[in-house]
Amino acid sequence: MEYGMGGGGGGGGLGGDDHDSADPHRRKKRYHRHTASQIQKLEAIFKDSQHPDEKQRLQLSRELGLAPRQIKFWFQNRRTQMKAQSERADNCALRAENDRIRCENIAIREALKNVICPTCGGPPPVGEDSYFDEQKLRIENAHLKEELDRVSSIATKYIGRPISQLPPVQPIHISSLDLSMASLGGGPSLDLDLLPGCSLTGVPNNNLHFPAISLSDMDKSLMADVASNAMDEFIRLLQNNEPLWIKSANDGRDGLNLDGYERLFPRANNHSKNPYLRIEASRDSGVVIMNGLTLVDMFMDSNQWVELFPTIVSKSRSLEVLSPGVLGNHSGSLQLMYEELQVLSPLVPTRQFYLLRFCQQIEQGSWAIVNVSYDLPQEISPLSSLQARCHKLPSGCLIQDMPNGYSKITWVEHVEIEDKSPTHGLFRDLIHSGLAFGAERWLTTLQRMCERLACLMVSGNSTRDLGGVIPSPDGKRSMMRLAQRMVNIFCGSINLSNGHQWTTLSGLNEVEVRSSLHRSTDPGQPSGVVLSAAATIWLPVCPQNVFNFFKDERTRPQWDVLFNGNAVQEVAHIANGPHPGNCISVLRALNSSQNNMLILQESCIDSSGSLVVYCPVDLPAINIAMSGEDPSYIPLLPSGFTILPDARHSHPYDRGPSTSSDPHGGGGGGDGSLITVVFQILVSSYPSAKMSPESVATVNNLIGTTVHQIKAALNCLPTTTTTITTTSL
Repeated sequence: MEYGMGGGGGGGGLGGDDHDSADPHRRKKRYHRHTASQIQKLEAIFKDSQHPDEKQRLQLSRELGLAPRQIKFWFQNRRTQMKAQSERADNCALRAENDRIRCENIAIREALKNVICPTCGGPPPVGEDSYFDEQKLRIENAHLKEELDRVSSIATKYIGRPISQLPPVQPIHISSLDLSMASLGGGPSLDLDLLPGCSLTGVPNNNLHFPAISLSDMDKSLMADVASNAMDEFIRLLQNNEPLWIKSANDGRDGLNLDGYERLFPRANNHSKNPYLRIEASRDSGVVIMNGLTLVDMFMDSNQWVELFPTIVSKSRSLEVLSPGVLGNHSGSLQLMYEELQVLSPLVPTRQFYLLRFCQQIEQGSWAIVNVSYDLPQEISPLSSLQARCHKLPSGCLIQDMPNGYSKITWVEHVEIEDKSPTHGLFRDLIHSGLAFGAERWLTTLQRMCERLACLMVSGNSTRDLGGVIPSPDGKRSMMRLAQRMVNIFCGSINLSNGHQWTTLSGLNEVEVRSSLHRSTDPGQPSGVVLSAAATIWLPVCPQNVFNFFKDERTRPQWDVLFNGNAVQEVAHIANGPHPGNCISVLRALNSSQNNMLILQESCIDSSGSLVVYCPVDLPAINIAMSGEDPSYIPLLPSGFTILPDARHSHPYDRGPSTSSDPHGGGGGGDGSLITVVFQILVSSYPSAKMSPESVATVNNLIGTTVHQIKAALNCLPTTTTTITTTSL
């Protein structure tokens, strides 16, 4: 931070006198900018004493070579700025509380429409002193508006402009959806006893909270230099092939020659002697069905970045726009960002980065976007304690327009990982091979999502008849948006952060179950306490066969307890791309008493892995989406499966070399699958909760039974009982 300008409260210039104020040219000439060492010393004193006395100011004046008046004004300006930062934080908190109260207000009004008197079965009488009567709601809204006006006036005083008015809240469509596991009959009843002792907060999402970051001109200049150097290195990584990049003899993937890289890019801090340091570097290229400028727009928007890579990017936020770049093509755009990357299993911790994202147009129709880590001061960094320190070296993509509206993408990922804790045994090969976070996974995910977006724009009918309702093009797009939100919620529920922790339960059938409780408050999710339970297993079956098994409605009764063994019919189908596995389905159980309950499901697959995500949704809610109405407030609580290749050459619990007599069929990456089973269940709405022993048994039975049925259906049950011990994080 820098506070070298001017005096406090509009008083004279730095070190000036009365003649300075009368001569603007002379005042400009005597402008002084503090050095980095001076600022560092002043900041250190400020932490101990915000109001130094005259003796301390004189001592600082002699040590730093500044006039006592300059010292005085610096502390005045610093106190003013700290007060403004505190006011901004208070404003944000008040606005968030205001928004929460408004949402609760609307939810109460909607709930009152369906209240039934327990005595007569009709609407309850509305008394004069009813707390929830319309008059009191109007008074409460008036108080909220006054509070918002007060906050806005404070913001006007300290940040120079009022807080923008909140957007109108859309009506919440409350369905009769019952999300308990017994909804469709025959499933196990989940009755969790809630006891004090467990703090509940909202599900982590992209609404990240960071302290105010104030960057000086020196900070911004340094960031610009780092980004420019990173872009130069990134371009050279793109242009060089052998010997810098070497193709693997096993799979043909591009790997970085680390010796050649060190010779080409010598670094001042050589960490090669660090025994915990590991390098992941990969490069891949391909064609996507989207034009280059649209991709650039999406990549430079943190919210669209998460939407484009929901299975990889769990959180992203732009903290500071250092340069907006050229209007219309983002060339020269530079942002300071926070990013959190994930593998879809609770056994793998997320990777968190502060990074600079820099976009530069190389030539007409060609853009380079580079990401490079940037270390912020620890006191303003909200990063959680990680098992591995991650540092992203120049990485990113080259986007080149093609004549047919497609784009050629060349992707590079280059990361330093300091592993001081062992990677979980099931995922060691997948992560250490670089496949888990490598360039191939980014590119294949981008190709699949671009195909999905292309299908979203196609107006042709690709949906089967649903009870006489054939969706319009708007209805198809509404269904696709609903399914995409379901997938985003599912992906966000697997890797917990911001203080949320998985609790490892003693699982049945040799399955390690992890569970977590959190309070759901988002308008698009059921309100209350939600239990998330997950378990990851290895099966000696290739990922494609596992995906086909979960996706096929004919095999669903073999594993899905919701259907209680009833046959399943697909009543609607929307294609999401050329691969038949990429689609949205609406399913219903035949011969079931719950004819009003359907299952919304999206399945997606590419070479890096696959997903099958589903959620119970009632028929009126599906009809809302089919008619083209906004599906944002249809409550969703998805469950499902993630399927990843194991990338290993032997059985995951075989610590010896692989042999041809491996009874589990190991024989190369892709012969086995890592399957994560995830259930989300709406439990209750108590302010705090803790799972009782009975609850633990219920959750274990649900996961254990599902896993046992999956293994039985895929012929993977062991002939003898073997105790398997997995490493707990």
